[in-house]
Amino acid sequence: MNTHLENLPDGYEPDGYEAVVVGGGAAGLSAALILGRSLRRTLVVDAGEPRNAPAAHMQGVLSRDGMSPTDYLTAGRAEIARYGVEWRAGEVTGAAPDGRGGFTLTLADGDTVGARRLVVTTGLVDELPAIDGLAERWGRDVLHCPFCHGWEVRDEPFGVIAHPAMPAHQALMVAHWSKDVTLFLHTAGELSEHDAALLDAAGVRVERGEVAGLVVEDDRLTGVRLADGRTVARSVLFAGASRLAARDGVLRQLGAELRATPFGEFAVVDETGRTSVPGVWAAGNVTGPTEQVVNAVSRGYRAGAALHGELVLADLEAKVAGRPVG
Repeated sequence: MNTHLENLPDGYEPDGYEAVVVGGGAAGLSAALILGRSLRRTLVVDAGEPRNAPAAHMQGVLSRDGMSPTDYLTAGRAEIARYGVEWRAGEVTGAAPDGRGGFTLTLADGDTVGARRLVVTTGLVDELPAIDGLAERWGRDVLHCPFCHGWEVRDEPFGVIAHPAMPAHQALMVAHWSKDVTLFLHTAGELSEHDAALLDAAGVRVERGEVAGLVVEDDRLTGVRLADGRTVARSVLFAGASRLAARDGVLRQLGAELRATPFGEFAVVDETGRTSVPGVWAAGNVTGPTEQVVNAVSRGYRAGAALHGELVLADLEAKVAGRPVG
């Protein structure tokens, strides 16, 4: 039984929730934790598709450095349960205003859930370059974030697949972790004179041929194969996604404002995570491409706290005006 039923405002339907968090990754669990601790009847609906699932460990999270992402989420679910927050496996396929200032969510199994407020933390999908063998090595020796993985692969021979929008940027960044870096322009086109000068200063070699595939021996990356038949020996490959597709179906259905970036479209939010839709917050990678776990936790906390504060004031204003609360 949920421990927060006695805290629901007068007139609020007991089969609904004060807050529903759509997405149970780091941002969603963080929002749910603060909402549970704020005595809000909260449900987390999680499709079980975290972006960092292929990774064996996560880095840069104080006191949890090196922890398995799966173990991290398991611990988070146990924490929110202590505060009466409900967790449900499922996918939200529909979202619409309920006509009373709240929302009705439809799940893939046909069930509906009511909520006064929403936090959307559904993340994104990395759409990888179409290179033979690359997707299979993703999260192992094909990486994307030097802050997440650079220490573990430092000083190894790096390859970098150029991103069409910013062809030199990632190679310049990862060159701090290795002095043996080759940038594969692949389909990115020619470099500007300025980028070429920076790459030269960083000691990065440039291969202008298109990449055809990866060479793997004994379940380890050993090289990058070019379309002209040559192979460049590499043991680590950084490959930023050619496009980052936010899982923003719920936000789009509700008419949330999105912003275009070189990497895809993301929800527009204020400093608390509030979207352009009244009563809806968003946090984590659905709002941008660089929300690593530690950032997502912070953003989820802010969103949960802001949501709680809004409900406090909304209920008090309703009482003062003599309107039904909730």
